[in-house]
Amino acid sequence: MKNPEIVVLQEDVHGMPISGYVEAIERRIPGATVRYARTPTQIREYLPTADIATGLTLDHEVLETATNLELFACMYAGTGHLDLDVFEAHGITVTSASGVHTSNISEYVVGAMIAFARQFRRALRQQERREWRGYHTRELHGSRATVVGLGAIGSTIVDRLQAFSMETVGVRYSPEKGGPTSEVYGFDEIHEAVADSEYVILACPLTETTEHLIDRDVFRTMHTDALLVNIARGPVVKTDDLVNALKSNAIAGATLDVTDPEPLPEDHPLWRFENVQITPHNSGHTPEYFERCADILAENVDNLRKNPDATLTNQVTSN
Repeated sequence: MKNPEIVVLQEDVHGMPISGYVEAIERRIPGATVRYARTPTQIREYLPTADIATGLTLDHEVLETATNLELFACMYAGTGHLDLDVFEAHGITVTSASGVHTSNISEYVVGAMIAFARQFRRALRQQERREWRGYHTRELHGSRATVVGLGAIGSTIVDRLQAFSMETVGVRYSPEKGGPTSEVYGFDEIHEAVADSEYVILACPLTETTEHLIDRDVFRTMHTDALLVNIARGPVVKTDDLVNALKSNAIAGATLDVTDPEPLPEDHPLWRFENVQITPHNSGHTPEYFERCADILAENVDNLRKNPDATLTNQVTSN
């Protein structure tokens, strides 16, 4: 793959024009022919001769004509939406964009925790009323956080919390692998993991194991002064149980970048809690998104130029 032909598929990524991704690839991969497929017609026209396609997904029907395609560089950190068996059947390697969200989402989590501890939402409400009145706050320093999911994002969150001298415990599928936290539990030990934590941060994928992982019983185990932060997927939390936990003061609050259902209906009770911060699945937004995706792709093209059989960065299918 000396001078690859790369097709960039038209996608809507955080409201940013995909042309920025095209430009980032052109800067990083000298000699490559980069084509921007804006329409279905252009996708069908460009793919038969392309060596690489990159985007969020690729229709299986189109793969039948993509006889030269060697690599699909998915721009999502997760590839659960793809039928990887189909790509393998066509001899196409698939890579993910794992790692592109570590900085931005970890900053979101730390910001949510600080805003909660220092009561910034209350400060804003009082400012809007021009009300000068003191209130109690607390520190992150010395507190304990449970991070559920120790992938790239979860591990970076743990790293960021070290600056606050926080104790961290982790939850992962294979606790025997250990991790960057002082203790690591399995998902079947979620109660032990959250029991002594002031912060419970969800950064795990949505699977059969994690769906409704955080339910009524877990809320009963959590501290009444605990904050739940969900940047994973909405169904990791059983929504009705969360609403009831907030109503009964079983937990102190929640920051939700993801919800179930999503989008959250205008009449949903979660909107009405003063101790709930909701953002529209926006923690992953960063102006560096395309640059980071292009970095991964450029690294993999370099690897393939050196060795066509190389194992690639973030590879999720076999060669």
